[in-house]
Amino acid sequence: MFTSQTSSFQESIDVDERDADFDNEEIGGYSQKIQQINSYYAIYYYQNTRSEASGESVAWSQRRSDSTTSQEDFSLTLLDASLPPEAEPELRSYISRRLSKGALLGGMGNIATVELSIPEQAVGCYCCLLEQEKSPEQPEADGNGWVMHNLETEVRPYLNRWYEESVMHIHRVVQLLQANVGYLLHAALSHKLVEVTGADEKTKADVARFIKAASLQGLVQEDTTTASLCKAISEDSHTSLIIDCSTSPPTVTNEVSNRFCDDWIQAFLNAAERFNPFLLRQILENFKLKAIQDMNNLKRFIRQAEMSHYALFRCCLFLQSCGNGDVLLQNARAEHSSLPEACGIINVLEEFLGEQTQGTAH
Repeated sequence: MFTSQTSSFQESIDVDERDADFDNEEIGGYSQKIQQINSYYAIYYYQNTRSEASGESVAWSQRRSDSTTSQEDFSLTLLDASLPPEAEPELRSYISRRLSKGALLGGMGNIATVELSIPEQAVGCYCCLLEQEKSPEQPEADGNGWVMHNLETEVRPYLNRWYEESVMHIHRVVQLLQANVGYLLHAALSHKLVEVTGADEKTKADVARFIKAASLQGLVQEDTTTASLCKAISEDSHTSLIIDCSTSPPTVTNEVSNRFCDDWIQAFLNAAERFNPFLLRQILENFKLKAIQDMNNLKRFIRQAEMSHYALFRCCLFLQSCGNGDVLLQNARAEHSSLPEACGIINVLEEFLGEQTQGTAH
């Protein structure tokens, strides 16, 4: 199953006609505050023709031949779309090219700029190839059957609100908190509880989604006690971050941040000022990716430090330079809770980081 979301920009970036993902260098000419962004969706049935297809699926695709694009190895059939009729075949052709190049992997989202026959000059397109989960009871179930039976009640409503809920909430949170967004980033990484007061339910849901998107929860390898340890750390060692929206701008109390989170603030503010929601989503993903990379580096240094004092020294230098030592050590302690030697190394690193913090304060 393949789903695509396109969002139009009245003044979009000027790029060559190519299949390329957004990155910071390609963004530069978005309009300065677009009041409204139109969004469209399209959902397709992707069928690998190398594998045997059921007779029902083949017959269904043949009946939809006018909205089916066939390649040597696969076919792509339109199930539903809100795009104008003249633009949908262009989007289907674009997606087919990406699939034929192997540029779209199952379960992995992808953002690119596309040219379609719509009033807007260009659109940012989010594509995702959804792989159907087969159950032992229905090993030959067709995904298109589920979609068509649930199109009105579940699929269309979900796709119609996808852009608002999955992309725009990041922009709304950054606009709400401005430079204070660094405190929310730190809270998300450190499993700190966040309480939003004086706000409507939509704002509370936006903040919760932002935290979920920035959090490492579920991405760091965990043993059976990690979840409870992280909860204990957040509840016992820290006070909840409180965001009071009854004032303008909102008042933030019990705030904690670090150099790593602070360094990302300006990137969020710049993208929000240009009203670039897709870029904001990409920045948040890059923020989390960098935190994961640093976490993996720390784990590698800890393993090496168990056998080498020089590796322990390198570990200290890394924590000093990355600016995210408090968060990394908190997650490392939770993950290595059952390994006495690793915990000993972490104790030494925490003492070192504490001394460095005190020295900087003085």
